[in-house]
Amino acid sequence: MAKEEKERIIIPDENGDEHLFEVLFTFDVEETGKSYMVLEPVANQENDDDEEDIEVFAFRFEENEDEDDLALFPIETDEEWEMVEEMLNTFAEQEGE
Repeated sequence: MAKEEKERIIIPDENGDEHLFEVLFTFDVEETGKSYMVLEPVANQENDDDEEDIEVFAFRFEENEDEDDLALFPIETDEEWEMVEEMLNTFAEQEGE
């Protein structure tokens, strides 16, 4: 069975160093009209150890329609974090099957 190729993006940190992330999943919240993205650092996969928890990052994002570009925003409210955690738990359950 061929492994599905996931989308990857590069995000610079505060020092300007670029880090490669794999998009685990994205989801939209109809009530707010906002979109969210959950990412895993590619470096995590290279040091893959099933015993360790996987570090993931979540952002709210907006797509720029004129360019093939994304704007990422930090998640700031507890309500947003709860939605992301719920979606992450659902994703983990589906991956485990």
